Amino acid sequence: MEQTTLKSTPKDVFLHLFGIVTFYLSIVSFINLYIQYIDFLYPDALTFYYNSIAQAVRVFTSMLIIAWPFYLLTAWILAKDVSLNKEKREIKIRKWLLYLTLFVSAVTIIIDLIMFVYRFLDGDLSIKFFFKVLVVLLVAGLVFSYYLWDLKREEANKKLNQIFAWVTAILVIASVALGFFIIGTPTKQRAYRFDEQRIQNLQTIQNEVLNYWQQKQTLPNQLSALEDSISGFKVPTDPDTKAIYEYKVTGDLAFELCADFKTISNAQNDRINNDMYMVDFQQNWDHKAEKTCFSRTIDPELYKPILKQ
Repeated sequence: MEQTTLKSTPKDVFLHLFGIVTFYLSIVSFINLYIQYIDFLYPDALTFYYNSIAQAVRVFTSMLIIAWPFYLLTAWILAKDVSLNKEKREIKIRKWLLYLTLFVSAVTIIIDLIMFVYRFLDGDLSIKFFFKVLVVLLVAGLVFSYYLWDLKREEANKKLNQIFAWVTAILVIASVALGFFIIGTPTKQRAYRFDEQRIQNLQTIQNEVLNYWQQKQTLPNQLSALEDSISGFKVPTDPDTKAIYEYKVTGDLAFELCADFKTISNAQNDRINNDMYMVDFQQNWDHKAEKTCFSRTIDPELYKPILKQ
């Protein structure tokens, strides 16, 4: 008597769809993490920007940290379900999603190889591109091999599943840990963002001082003179301590603005091989992790006074 195929239940559809989606999210974030790491290790003077790499690392790290545990949890539930009912290995939703994964992996490998050959023929085969191709090829190849093996095996192997879970967990943890060498710890990132806000505040104050001089041909004696109840401008304060920024007039056309910084600016600290690490178009705001003062002198030929009629 011919054995009937077991039908999928709503629970089966949910678990398999949820598992494959979290798996895809994990693989995409894993590959992109290493692409960002490669860009960090092999900077390109034309396309390298530290902030964009740090932002991408944060995004893909967040995706990996959340998606991968959910995938492992779903895989564990499905494996437990199959161990109780071996016929569930043959349900259609599982077969369809496994073959879909094989298809996506195979297409990814082919496209990756096509790009590799194209760049080789174009004479633009850099070591950075080679490593990126290698990462995609290895990950796609491992995914393809694993799911092809999973389709062919007759029953689940609990020990192999445990080994797979531990190996991938260690790999994911190591990959996430690498990100801390690029973007730093959350505490350091918070301090860096505070320093970015301090620079923005000083730029705003500098512009207001310049506008004050153009209007009145004299520098304000103190920052409170810049506040205007009509325009609504209020002098910004330190975003962390709420302290007032230090301002000092040093000449008829010169003044200083000071702030206490917690980190070293990228233009001074973030270098690779004593070469270009980040092209900072505002290099006159470089600072160390200490109180730093910025001296400014107004050029009346460049910033002409606004003559009153």
